[in-house]
Amino acid sequence: MALNSKFMQLYGYDLLLGSIAAFYVFMAPYTKVEESFNVQAMHDILYHRHQIEKYDHLEFPGVVPRTFIGALFVSILASPFVLAASLLHLPKIYSLYAVRLVLGCIILSTLRLFRIQIRKNFGSQVEVFFVILTALQFHMLFYCTRPLPNILAFGLVNLAYDYWFKGSFYAALNYLIFATIVFRCDILLLVSPLGLELLLSRSISLRKAILSCLVTALFCIGLTILVDSVLWRKLLWPELEVFWFNSVLNRSSEWGTHSFLWYFTSALPRSLLAAYPLFLLGVLLDRRIRFYVIPVLSFVLLYSKLPHKELRFIISSLPIFNLSAAIAASRIYNNRKKSFWKYLHVAMLGLFLISLGCTVLTFMASYENYPSGHALKALHKMGHLTNNSKEVWVHIDTFSAMNGISRFCENNEPWRYSKEEGILLQEFQGRNFTYLLSEHALIHGYKCLFSTKGFSGARLHVGFPPMSLVKRPKVYVHGNEANEEVIYRTWPGC
Repeated sequence: MALNSKFMQLYGYDLLLGSIAAFYVFMAPYTKVEESFNVQAMHDILYHRHQIEKYDHLEFPGVVPRTFIGALFVSILASPFVLAASLLHLPKIYSLYAVRLVLGCIILSTLRLFRIQIRKNFGSQVEVFFVILTALQFHMLFYCTRPLPNILAFGLVNLAYDYWFKGSFYAALNYLIFATIVFRCDILLLVSPLGLELLLSRSISLRKAILSCLVTALFCIGLTILVDSVLWRKLLWPELEVFWFNSVLNRSSEWGTHSFLWYFTSALPRSLLAAYPLFLLGVLLDRRIRFYVIPVLSFVLLYSKLPHKELRFIISSLPIFNLSAAIAASRIYNNRKKSFWKYLHVAMLGLFLISLGCTVLTFMASYENYPSGHALKALHKMGHLTNNSKEVWVHIDTFSAMNGISRFCENNEPWRYSKEEGILLQEFQGRNFTYLLSEHALIHGYKCLFSTKGFSGARLHVGFPPMSLVKRPKVYVHGNEANEEVIYRTWPGC
């Protein structure tokens, strides 16, 4: 009992956050287009190894190249689990669980290091509220297992926060430089205000900071060029091309734009929930936190100048904002018996309940947000042929490839898959695909066998719960009319 108590005292918070993140993995294992490069890279590293000519990125390189370093690191750690799954002849989807869980362990381990510094600097009660607020939020724990460049950078930013709170300022800057050069060039918007604050507060010297960061930068540039030039088969520094595309050419706006205040009026309220008003209160209540909030808040402000905005771009700011919120929550809890503070305490508990409700609703929407992954899983269950056909060819259109399908979702022979692009709808009739996964309900020469619904919005109504999800068909599975076994079998229909 004493051993169990000691274990829970040391790792209880990690088990809580890890269990929530693992729940999200198993309930929503599929990935979207933003994650496609790293998830396909992990698949290819694990299954094709040195056979680079078979790697997915050579056929589908994407708009800008990305580094393989994160995918390589995660794949190495996940390889024993993937080998065990292969020996047990488990479907490749179990390998997707493995790489996502390993990534989640890496990110939450870095968050643990930062959380320990919270306890040392602000006390165990602030740490408790930090964990509560993080658990009640959806986005950080949902995204921490998703192989996005932002998340790979997020792990390094957490390490930088850890060293920042320790007072090891040069190490903190070096981790941010690593994240900037290898994974996300936009972390430069965090390095700049942090470095300026450290200089103005005389925490670092300009000469030593430049020398330290320059050595780290040269090492990181050499590392990414060495690894990625081999795997991309050309001389390449991926994040330099990303920087040129997004910042110099400003082409990221082709994927949509938002107003300057969007992060403060939409992204942060949705991601922080109860922590959003508490974070503002924390800045007022404790002067110590301002030293940490100002550079991170400046990061979000600088990022707001770029027209294309997504929540994942600023996910690295959430731990600091949660810390400020935890400080406010702790102060409210300690003063809950005083006349004015008791109303704040009641309001805070109400915000916690609202946060929980919003997180449940957001999870339900996210579960329904990978329709093609669910469609392919259903097809694998129903679509086996009993005749002598050696191959079952499945064509996956661009929409389906972007909304839940990766190489990890594919089965072994006789299943074969095509992601060939540019095929006109009228041309499918002359192609010999067995099945089609398409966003289109009608395709000549093919019969619609069933459809999969996806999240389309939310609707308010009277009753409990006061909001419900709106779903509509997103992916249609078609069978070739020339294949009698497909056509005359019983299907759910569209």
